[in-house]
Amino acid sequence: MRLPRIKWDINTADSILFVPAMLDMHFPLIKYAFYSKDYYPVVMSEEDGITDIGLKYINHDMCYPLSQFVGSMAKTLDSGKYDVNRVKLLMPTGADACRGANYTGALRKAIALAGYPDVPVLTLNVRDYEPESMMKFDFPMVWRAMFGMFYCDILMMLLYQTRPYEKIKGDADRCWAKWIRRMSRDMKEGLNLSLAYMHRNFRLMCKDFANIKVDKRKKKQVIGLVGELYVKYCHLGNWDVVDFVEKNGGEIHVNALSYYAIYYMDTHMVRKHNLEAKGAKVLMKLLELIQKDMIKALRDYGFFSLPPYLEMKKEAHGFVNYNIRNADGWLIGAEAVGYIKHGVDKVFAAQPFGCMVNHCAGRGLYPSLTRKLKKGYIVSADVDASASKLNYYNRLLMLMHGY
Repeated sequence: MRLPRIKWDINTADSILFVPAMLDMHFPLIKYAFYSKDYYPVVMSEEDGITDIGLKYINHDMCYPLSQFVGSMAKTLDSGKYDVNRVKLLMPTGADACRGANYTGALRKAIALAGYPDVPVLTLNVRDYEPESMMKFDFPMVWRAMFGMFYCDILMMLLYQTRPYEKIKGDADRCWAKWIRRMSRDMKEGLNLSLAYMHRNFRLMCKDFANIKVDKRKKKQVIGLVGELYVKYCHLGNWDVVDFVEKNGGEIHVNALSYYAIYYMDTHMVRKHNLEAKGAKVLMKLLELIQKDMIKALRDYGFFSLPPYLEMKKEAHGFVNYNIRNADGWLIGAEAVGYIKHGVDKVFAAQPFGCMVNHCAGRGLYPSLTRKLKKGYIVSADVDASASKLNYYNRLLMLMHGY
């Protein structure tokens, strides 16, 4: 399939779109879905001091990710690098009962307090939440986003399973960067974005990583990471947990983002009885097929993955309550069950302090899960502006070496 070539730059796009840093391993490719004549995306890269900046403009008991979003956006606006008259802020939201649905209004208020009352805030959701402020998107953007998600899913899992064992330091990172460059070219040019090419590339990626020289004579401690979306996929949100585990002699597994995408459609979109729901069912079926193909490629080359979404959901029956659908909902517990059932006996659950979904569908469930499974360990720790990183890391070390 040939999509339009991305040829717009920051000077020709109608608006500069500030995108909150949420997906470390996915934005290198997913960012190309945002490019259009309407938007030039800028993924927030400011980190130093953003927590303190964010807490100047929001209530301290609000969810930790919001302080990071507000802080990074306010600091970037203050930097003078961008024409604030052209800037728009993006707030992805599930549009459900989670606090994430309230972030849009909170961000508007915070940015106004920071001195930018005229900078618009756009929403990104598929449930018509604040339709008057919805970001514009079309088929090429959705198609690019899908390819970016799956390519980054498989590259993330390959990197995390290879880097701890590489004989020549940097080989895994170099292989990852090579494929990101190659896929970035295709995404920008609109070339090779077909399912046949994706099938082929999955196997070429796995083959490349399988050819990296590794030393697996000494078995490393494997940790499965579960939790809220931002905390699971962003190093700011999980306090560099991937780097910490690897530096302390372990291997970490972070489940693919495509599970959350399918979960969201399964729990929100396909339940309606309208044309939109029918379209969501078709898209969900497509994502399931691609995910199965990705997992088969990983397993064929000796890499680990949780079972495909529907199989993982079925395996979690009796362990989680499928009616808990807000935010990450029952998916948190289901991933923990999946890890323990499939040989990853130690699970680290990172969660924003005060996140009701994590505390009810996560922390409140963990003792029950391990009792029913009769094996495995689940340790949870909060990330928050007032929380101690020392305590957080100690709990992680206790999980790695204390059981």
